[in-house]
Amino acid sequence: MQQPSAGVLPHTRTRAVHWISTAAALGAVVGGGMLVQPAGASPSGPDTAIGARSGGEAVATTAPDPDEAEYPFDCAGVPVLVVDHAPADLDGDGRPETVALVRCDAPGGNPPNGVYLLSAGTGANAAPQVAEAFVEPEEGLVVDGLEVTGREVSATLRGYSDDSVPRCCPDQERRVSWRWKDGSFLKYAAPPPGAV
Repeated sequence: MQQPSAGVLPHTRTRAVHWISTAAALGAVVGGGMLVQPAGASPSGPDTAIGARSGGEAVATTAPDPDEAEYPFDCAGVPVLVVDHAPADLDGDGRPETVALVRCDAPGGNPPNGVYLLSAGTGANAAPQVAEAFVEPEEGLVVDGLEVTGREVSATLRGYSDDSVPRCCPDQERRVSWRWKDGSFLKYAAPPPGAV
């Protein structure tokens, strides 16, 4: 019976076959880890905003930041407030957009809202662009319950029956939605409350 050399225990002796099989197993684990990435990760890291190229053009993979956009209305020196927003790919082109509900950040009253679809700006560090206006502040509406589901945007629009109604308290409301169909958005309105 062969005795171990001094200072070496029998279970610590290794053979070439042991090292080769260990190296192969380790290589398989490391290689597999490189191929499997979390959802949304890209080769250049999880924080990148550029994804796969389509026709040689970089495709944005993060939704536009609504706080970085310029909105097409004047708040007379008061900042624009983003009340709510939701990411979406409404046209199904693989480039996420952002639906933003905004209003002037007035200190009092009930300022009218705007609902806009933002797309990524063109060029490095370009601000998001307004691609579609669903509701403009000039319409004098207050918007509640903004939702994005699939390729549809929906919200409750609250308005005023005439100029005598206090601006704090809209007296009319209607649920509406905008759906992407055949290359454009179509607006659908639910019957007004109480309609037969």
